Amino acid sequence: MKRVEQIQVFGTDMERKEFWLAARESAPIIVGAVPFGITCGIMGVASGLKPLETVLMSVLVFAGAAQFIGITMLAAGISGWGIVFTTLLINLRHLLMGASLAPYLVRLPLPKQALLAFGMVDESYALTASRIPVAGYNEYYQLGSNTSFYLAWTLSTIAGVYLGGHIPDPLAWGLDFAMPATFIVLLVPRLLDRVSMVVCLVAAVTTVMADLYLPGKWYIIIACLAASIAGGLMGKRGSNNAD
Repeated sequence: MKRVEQIQVFGTDMERKEFWLAARESAPIIVGAVPFGITCGIMGVASGLKPLETVLMSVLVFAGAAQFIGITMLAAGISGWGIVFTTLLINLRHLLMGASLAPYLVRLPLPKQALLAFGMVDESYALTASRIPVAGYNEYYQLGSNTSFYLAWTLSTIAGVYLGGHIPDPLAWGLDFAMPATFIVLLVPRLLDRVSMVVCLVAAVTTVMADLYLPGKWYIIIACLAASIAGGLMGKRGSNNAD
């Protein structure tokens, strides 16, 4: 009986260790996310939302790009299904992120799946996916990363709401470059074979071309689809060659 209790405690300690490891590894990326959260708070109030409404948007929606678009559309007098449809298109990339983690999440209880899915953003997904080849998937690592970004985004939105008059343009600090720089650092070590390099190249070229010639954020969706198709075709060709 004593040995069983020791194993249970050890398991709890390991879960806690994974959670805080994720929090520490999320910290450098959070530095780049904070200016966006502050800007979100400033924009929300400037567009006519009440301070509480602006903060609740971050608490309940927790999707940076969708919030910026939603606030802009509300300020322009657009409401209802127009906002719903637009933000849905912007967040379609979450389908791909969720699909890649689905083999691990489906093993978990449904409430935990829902919690992890709600808290997953680009940054926490990138950290979680990058760690899988090294140490495998751990739901407490993902939870730690999700929680870190959720708290940072909510608190920075609150800061933007109440300090916006003193910080007119937080992105002028240049800290916003920390996020794309971090994504590049996370991406490059994953380019280990021909398929991953080709998929990366397809995504990059498609993103640039679509951004040049298409309005809004369509380049995100088109680049995701193009990269997915390229990866699927090359993976299928490799499988056929192996057979």
